[in-house]
Amino acid sequence: MAIASRVQKRVLASFAAAAAAKLPEAAVAAAGAEAVEEVASSVQVQGGQVLEFGDTERLFAGERSTSLVRTLAVLQALSVGPLVDVATAALRSPAVAGSAVGRAAARATAYQHFCAGETAEEAAAAVRRLWRGGMGGILDYGIEDAEDGPACDRNAAGFLAAIDVAAALPPGSASVCIKITALCPIALLEKASDLLRWEQKHPSMKLPWKAHGFPVLCDSSPLYLTAKEPAALTAEEERELEMAHGRLLAIGERCAEYDIPLLVDAEYATVQPAIDYFTFAGALAFNGGGRPIVHGTIQAYLRDARDRLEAMARAAHGERVCLALKLVRGAYLARETRLASSLGVPSPIHRSIQDTHDCYNGCAAFLLDRVRRGAAAVTLATHNVESGQLAAARALELGIGGGADRGLQFAQLMGMADGLSLGLRNAGFQVSKYLPYGPVEHIIPYLIRRAEENRGLLSSSSFDRQLLRKELVRRFKAAMLGRE
Repeated sequence: MAIASRVQKRVLASFAAAAAAKLPEAAVAAAGAEAVEEVASSVQVQGGQVLEFGDTERLFAGERSTSLVRTLAVLQALSVGPLVDVATAALRSPAVAGSAVGRAAARATAYQHFCAGETAEEAAAAVRRLWRGGMGGILDYGIEDAEDGPACDRNAAGFLAAIDVAAALPPGSASVCIKITALCPIALLEKASDLLRWEQKHPSMKLPWKAHGFPVLCDSSPLYLTAKEPAALTAEEERELEMAHGRLLAIGERCAEYDIPLLVDAEYATVQPAIDYFTFAGALAFNGGGRPIVHGTIQAYLRDARDRLEAMARAAHGERVCLALKLVRGAYLARETRLASSLGVPSPIHRSIQDTHDCYNGCAAFLLDRVRRGAAAVTLATHNVESGQLAAARALELGIGGGADRGLQFAQLMGMADGLSLGLRNAGFQVSKYLPYGPVEHIIPYLIRRAEENRGLLSSSSFDRQLLRKELVRRFKAAMLGRE
């Protein structure tokens, strides 16, 4: 195939090897070579490609040409680095982003492409359109970085409203995504994270407010972000932390009532330990009996990702709860790099993009093995075509991944990696698109991250641009021939 990356035997071998490389089970290690050969052979039998991208007519069947042209135009504009730099600088400026003109410009361009609307009802309409096309939607009320308790209460009400909207949609069509930074004041999350890092370095330290011991850090985590012993939480801060915990439990209870998966986003390193602490409090409350309600997130671009994943798996097994996780590469690269540079410390990010790819694929293989055993549920969120191919091949080899299998779904962001989404759907996998919604001014941080992610000709959108150009040329030629 001219534009699709091929899944070669050696790549599949490395993926299967990554699955076995750090598994504790001796049996897996002993059978590693045989497993590698079996995976490669099974893919050959299926024609060498699990996901098919060469036939763009089939891939984009049902997609209107005007929609394809608009998508190509936006992705092409985002590939122009200097243009993206100017746009993101403008969005970061309060004078521009806070003005009516600035909001209108954002709404007519990036917002329209990457977001599902301003209200939950508009996002629900997007889910219905996706469901008719064989995919689901992840409702994300795009609010983050709350400053105080009243803001957190308003945000919690917004998340509960999203769950109610999801409950009215066709069963199985929608999940809900939240950010803990919207439910707990940022300053408190930062302080709690400092205390959790200090506790990791000094295990004899006891935190009186901790309600569980589920691991959120490991020795390879960036513990250097807390250089000195932080002050203990005040009585008022402990009360605020408990209120944030209550908000999360109310959201989790509503999701459990309607059997709707709740995906908790990962964010940036300064607050991630506290985010994971809250997330696993929710998992312990609602994921018993093998029921995957609350999903945490692993960011594969972090150097401690695999170590923390293995610790989580052991803890979930010990607590007899379903290990439910969303696996992503990570979206805060620029922020993490700037912070590490300002502190004069190593970045928590892998040193190369290939190290990140290897970590993602290894974590995916690790989780798929647990899905096969009924011990985990995973959302593989990726825009990387090779990772999608590898994971799809491994899932088929393990006998998992049917459309009704809640143990595995793939996910991509709205406006990105549509070719991969459609290819996975056509291969019979459950696929969802991540649908942020909310007022433009609340979504601007999200839009900036998407612009940075798509910046440059060699960005993650290059594969989609190739597919779109090929299909539009094909349709143009077909139209011209039809007129002759």
